[in-house]
Order: sequence, then structure tokens, then C-alpha cells
Amino acid sequence: MIYHFSLQMAALVAGAILCLFGAIGFAMEGSARSMLARFPRSRGAGIVLLAIGLVWSFWLVFTMEMGEFSAFRRPFLFALPIGFLLTLRYVDEFLAVRALGILALLVAEPLLDAAFFHYESSRLVLTVLAYLLVVLGLIWVMVPYKLRDQINWFSKTTARWRGVSVFGFAYGATLIALAFLSY
Repeated sequence: MIYHFSLQMAALVAGAILCLFGAIGFAMEGSARSMLARFPRSRGAGIVLLAIGLVWSFWLVFTMEMGEFSAFRRPFLFALPIGFLLTLRYVDEFLAVRALGILALLVAEPLLDAAFFHYESSRLVLTVLAYLLVVLGLIWVMVPYKLRDQINWFSKTTARWRGVSVFGFAYGATLIALAFLSY
């Protein structure tokens, strides 16, 4: 185990983040929609998110047990910052979306790790979120314009936007409730 989060802590953190985004999306609908519409092409957001991904990946490679691949630790530690700089230099299109996809892939692992070896069927609520993050992360890294299309679809009508915001808040509230009642 790389991460040492309990299932309760993982559900609380994930639920709080989902509730926060859902509440912001519902309460500040106009500004949240316009900010989210600008996000895919935001270079500043891309640099910040990619830097977070770099630090997280560097920490993982530095601390994790690599077994028979431990001889590759040092080359990986050198390759990560070089890859970061090359990405900043040559990947201008949808950098923020690709970096968000990388973070989604990195976030999924602690959630799955926390649910590992727990046999309550309620753990699947968190596991579904983790696998959704994996699928979305892969899509956003490989086909980044899909996030722009998803944002346009969610933002097309007020009812869709509010529905997605309420769903995110309700899913987060469910995770928080499960953290206190079941985990």
C-alpha cells in the first residue's frame, strides 16, 4: 500500500470535494459556467495542474516499492521533470484538460486503495467514482476536446447544469453519509 487512507477518510474527502463543486456550480451558476467554458484552453490552469501532477508522480516514483524495476528509479526521476518541460513546450492544445486527466488518474488510485479488502457492498459507491475517474482521465488525456464537448453539453441549458450540480452534490453527500454510517 502506497497510501494509508482509511475507507472513511477517502469517502469523506471525495464527498467533500464533490459537495463543494456541486454547491459552487449550483449557487454561482453564471460565473461557474463561464469559468468552466474557459478552462480547457487555460494555459495557467494547465501549468498549475501539470505541476501538481509532476510533484505527485515524482513523490510516487521516489517512495514506492518498485521491486525488480528499482534500477529504473533514477532514470524515471530524471525523465519526469524533462517530460514536464517538454510538455509545457510542445503541448499547447488543451494542456489544462490533459493535466486534469493526469490528476484524475492519480486520484483514482488512493480511492481504490482505500476500498481494497473491504467487503461492505457500500464501498462500491466510492469504487464506481474511482473507475469513473480512470475512464474520464484516459479520455481527457487522449482526446482532450471531449471535455470541451462535455462542458458545452452540460452548459447548454440551465436544467442540465443544475441537474449535474445537484447530482454531484448528492453523490458527495452520499459518500459523506456512508463514511459516518457504514465505513
